[in-house]
Amino acid sequence: MRTGLQRIRGAIGIGLMWAAAWAAVGGVPRWVLGIETDAPLPLVFGLFGLLAGTSFSAILAVTEGRRSFDQLSLPRVAAWGALGGAMLAALFARATSLGWGDLLALAATLAVASALCASGSLALARRAGERALPDGPAISQTRGHGSLASSSNVIAGGGRGNQRGGHAGDDPPVEARVPRS
Repeated sequence: MRTGLQRIRGAIGIGLMWAAAWAAVGGVPRWVLGIETDAPLPLVFGLFGLLAGTSFSAILAVTEGRRSFDQLSLPRVAAWGALGGAMLAALFARATSLGWGDLLALAATLAVASALCASGSLALARRAGERALPDGPAISQTRGHGSLASSSNVIAGGGRGNQRGGHAGDDPPVEARVPRS
């Protein structure tokens, strides 16, 4: 049960991170180009980012749930992100009765944006896996602590449960370098 709740929390965390990134991109047409619309574009883009990030997390949990960050390849994670974006475009097109041209444009846009965010999420997760101790060099965690979808707390900057880099009850990192005295 605890793992399921962690995955849900991770999916929401990734969705919120993607929502923030997409909302910032949604502000560009208004603030840089001066385009005025009826719907606030940062809010619309942020909602799409939330849905795309959450769907990416679900796809990744189902397909790559038992792999650590080091075992995931960047192209494969980008492909899962693109699939999540394309699925979101298909659902949106179905709900709003878009034509084929609009659907293809939306699907391509959401697939590329989702692939970029998925790649960035994996890069951030890997970087968070190697954290520096306050007094010394980095700790290398060659064994992952769950999937990307269950570890967005680390990606979002929420930190780990203890100073050594793991949650209470997790296996310790495989390799830890501590300063010599």
